[in-house]
Amino acid sequence: MTLFSLTARTAMAGLALLAAAAVAAPAWAQTAAPLTREDVEKIVRETIVKNPEILQEALQELEKRANADEEKRRKQALSANRDQLLNSPKSVVIGNPKGDVTIVEFFDYNCGFCKRALSDLVELVKSDANLKVVLKDFPVLGESSVQAATVALAAKLQATPAKYFEFHQKLMGGRGEATRERAMAVAKEVGFDMARLTKDMESPEVMATLQENFRLAQDLGLTGTPSYVVGGEVVVGAVGLEKLREQLRAARAACPEKDC
Repeated sequence: MTLFSLTARTAMAGLALLAAAAVAAPAWAQTAAPLTREDVEKIVRETIVKNPEILQEALQELEKRANADEEKRRKQALSANRDQLLNSPKSVVIGNPKGDVTIVEFFDYNCGFCKRALSDLVELVKSDANLKVVLKDFPVLGESSVQAATVALAAKLQATPAKYFEFHQKLMGGRGEATRERAMAVAKEVGFDMARLTKDMESPEVMATLQENFRLAQDLGLTGTPSYVVGGEVVVGAVGLEKLREQLRAARAACPEKDC
C-alpha cells in the first residue's frame, strides 16, 4: 500500500468520523433542526482546516494498526507453514542440515539486492557451524527469472548441496540477466549431466516446487526479494550481515533447546 493511498484512506476515514460526530448531536440539542449535508461538509472542512494535525494523527494510527495486523497475520502464517518452510524436501539446504537455527531465503536470480546479499549468506555459512540455510526460488521479476529458476530446480534434482551451492553462487554472482541460456551455461560449467538437466526441467517436481514457494510467500505476505525467515520473524530486504547475525542471536535466545 502506498503512502498516497494510506493518506487518502485516512482522509476519508477522518471525514466519515467527523461527519458522524457532527450528525450525532448531544442530548440537549435533539430538538434542534437536523443538520443538512451542507452543514456537515462545512463543519468537517472548518475542523480540518483549523486542526490539520487530525489527519496526520489518523494516518499514524492507521499505519500502526495495519502493521500490527500484518505482524499478527505473519505470525499465524509462520506457525501454520513452519514444517514446509524449514523441512520441505523440495528446498535446497546448505550449511548444517541439523543446525540449531535456520535462515530461509526467498530469492530471485535477477534481483540486484539478492546478488549483493549473497556474500552475507556465504559468510554466515562459513562462520556459523550450527546454521541451517534453506533456499527457496521465488522468481518474481519476469519470465527470464522463471526460466533461470527452472534450470536451478532441475539442477537441484541431481546435485549434492555443495554442488548446487556452487552453481547458485556462479549464477547469482554473474553479471547481466539470468536467463535459461545463461543458467544452462553455468550448469554445464559446474559439471551437471546436461541431458538429465534438460529432461528434469520438464518434470512435475520443478513446477510443484515453484507452486509451493509462491504459496508460502503469499501466505507470509512477501512481495519482493530477498526476503528471509529467521526463527519466528520475517526479515524483508538486503538488511546486511550484522542485521542477519542479530536476528540469529535473537532466534537462538528465543528457543535455545529446539530447532528455530
